[in-house]
Amino acid sequence: MVEAAVDGLKVELWAHDPAWERTAKQEAGRLAHVLGDNLITVHHIGSTAVPGIKAKPTIDLMPIVRSLSVLDASSDDIRVLGYQCRGEFGIPGRRYYTRTIPDTGRRLFNVHAFQHDSAEIDRHLAFCHYLRHHPDEARAYEAEKERAAALHPNDTLAYNDAKAGWLKPCELRALIWWNSSKASTVVEC
Repeated sequence: MVEAAVDGLKVELWAHDPAWERTAKQEAGRLAHVLGDNLITVHHIGSTAVPGIKAKPTIDLMPIVRSLSVLDASSDDIRVLGYQCRGEFGIPGRRYYTRTIPDTGRRLFNVHAFQHDSAEIDRHLAFCHYLRHHPDEARAYEAEKERAAALHPNDTLAYNDAKAGWLKPCELRALIWWNSSKASTVVEC
């Protein structure tokens, strides 16, 4: 599988848009159509799934599949939907796809697909749920995003790196919370 480099895109933070949830569901349906029986579920993750905080207007989706090898065999079908396959892109066991507007290059979707037994699934879900249930942490994350965007307004990779010092400890807090509650009261992301 070829792993293409992601170029540094402009960082824009938008006020939360309730339409992001609907857009995520629609795109999850398109993915479900091509992934078929290999797909278990698709989660809407990332900042666009957290009401009340600014986010880059790029929807992050996390399909959970039964088999990565079956997913890899369906890569052409995913490309037909307008996605570029970027391989693992730094996270072992992930299949990362991006979809952009061809004329402008604006990123619409990031898709982070994992096999059902990946430990990465809980990390992503825990963070999303944690922010939804801890508004102070969500606001702190928004402030961190604004700080990183001011430092790196034209490079999403540098922007992501700039947030890492804040993000890693928060992810750990989120995982501890997630594992202690395992979410009987947690709302689906």
